[in-house]
Amino acid sequence: MLVLTRKLQEAIKIGQDIEITILTIEGDQVKLGISAPKDIEIHRKEIFLSIQEENNKASNTNFNQLQQLFNIKKN
Repeated sequence: MLVLTRKLQEAIKIGQDIEITILTIEGDQVKLGISAPKDIEIHRKEIFLSIQEENNKASNTNFNQLQQLFNIKKN
């Protein structure tokens, strides 16, 4: 993991297209501004993990349903 120290209004660049700027620091919270192309999804980690979990559930359900249909047609 790369660890960088930034002050208020300073930024970090990721590649050519992504910039993360420190907007405010209030107590134990830091507000970040993220500039990135519209085709790049940006989520808080807990939301990202929730989306991944839902996608996994959906894909497993579809696979199980396909297996059941295959078994019905096979018999």
